[in-house]
Amino acid sequence: MSKSALPRRGLLVGAAATVIGWNTAGRSWAVAPSERTAEGVEAAGAGGAEETGAFAALPRLDGTVVVDPGTLARFGGDFGHLVTAAPRAVLRPGSVNDVAAVVGFARRHRIPVAMNGQSGTGTAAELESHSSYGQATAPGGIAVDARGLDRIVAVTPGRAVVEAGVTWAQLTDAALAQGWMPPCLTDYLHLSVGGTLSVGGIGGAVQRFGLQADSVESVDVVTGTGQLVTASPTANRELFEAVLASGGQAGIIVRATLRLVRARERALVFNLFYDDLGLYLADQERLMAEQRFDLQVGDVARNAAGTGWRYKAELVAHYDGTAAPDREALLRGLRCNPAETTVVDQTAREYAFRVDGFADYLKAAGLWGLPKPWMSLFLPASTTETFVREAEALLTPEDLGAGLLLFYPFRTDRFTRPMAVMPAEPVGWHFDLLSFPTPGTDHAAALRRNRRLYDRAVALGGKRYIIGAIPDMTRTDWRRHYGTRWADAVAAKRRYDPAGILTPGQGIHA
Repeated sequence: MSKSALPRRGLLVGAAATVIGWNTAGRSWAVAPSERTAEGVEAAGAGGAEETGAFAALPRLDGTVVVDPGTLARFGGDFGHLVTAAPRAVLRPGSVNDVAAVVGFARRHRIPVAMNGQSGTGTAAELESHSSYGQATAPGGIAVDARGLDRIVAVTPGRAVVEAGVTWAQLTDAALAQGWMPPCLTDYLHLSVGGTLSVGGIGGAVQRFGLQADSVESVDVVTGTGQLVTASPTANRELFEAVLASGGQAGIIVRATLRLVRARERALVFNLFYDDLGLYLADQERLMAEQRFDLQVGDVARNAAGTGWRYKAELVAHYDGTAAPDREALLRGLRCNPAETTVVDQTAREYAFRVDGFADYLKAAGLWGLPKPWMSLFLPASTTETFVREAEALLTPEDLGAGLLLFYPFRTDRFTRPMAVMPAEPVGWHFDLLSFPTPGTDHAAALRRNRRLYDRAVALGGKRYIIGAIPDMTRTDWRRHYGTRWADAVAAKRRYDPAGILTPGQGIHA
């Protein structure tokens, strides 16, 4: 190939050097001669790449792929700030076709690829993957910036079509403007749709609607072979089931069609407090069985004296206009501490965005960007009390820091996506340690604590939510996690990502 024939579009180093392809001999990005280089990027022709035929030209793109050090560093970490694994290039796609083209290129040259949600608010420098243990990193590979796919394609009655980089906050406001709402929302809404669908997506309405992945009608997926495929329960069903809640192992979600439900105008929010774990468990499961409330969450915190733990149920009844629900009827028969019960009447949107104020506080306090050893577990109801009592004996106030421990029930039959493995009982409990430790915390010790609690949960029939920080996961651990679905997970990986390049940070098929 002559220099004059080298394609000039594609990879940019800063605003100057154009990376035009891949040096297959040196496994480095090749840039046009006489232009600025960066670490991991060499001039085309250097080392004989052009003359020996060891040069692979990039496909033409609508967007760009950048390799400037600042961008690579930003895509090398995540919200947990526990793992650093920088890519060697970042794709900023101008279209879903860019993702397909780059993944196909990466497959041919065995380059790892992972979608990075770049979630959050504020400036671009404040955005990051909201995985907590390097799950969305692409060490030495290509990170795909989901913010390049942030288009809400359509919102129609009962349905929304969005690209993967759209956040749930953006979709919620767009849907509310037309009187609709996603069935289940995460607590923090500034997360990418593609990111949460790839792990499941949990929130306070799971008792009624299941995970966010359960509201998906179809997805457009780029498989590990670079194919762009539309998958649904009736078309390419095997791929549809393989990509939802599977941690990005079988394909990259680039677009999704989601079910919406009618939005209600207001939210009546009850906070109930318990000092007795047994009463809390029983009341929460009773409320779920009776479906008294539209949303049902809860958490565990230290009591005022600092001598033990107490439990809060956060319950929401939606309504329209002035037809507020009967408060006394909603609370009848419950065994909380009645003198402490609080009720707040607010708009449905105010409740949906309720975590924004807490996030602002954490940012102002300098805690948002510190390491966070989060851990998320799903426990079977029959052993939940045993596990929680053991966990409470192990956990300290310092383990939570300024964070919280979410703790609430769900019905496992609402979770219909096969890769979202759950305890083998009708009722499960979500145990979600969202710690925001203070500076100086021993994070290695916290990770060892997470592993200890995870092993105990597994012994009691529990499963993990694959966003958490659980160290030293082995193939045996993953096989046990997936149980009877392990063979399906392996088969899907081999079929749809035969080169094994997609989302290596999860470590599932390492």
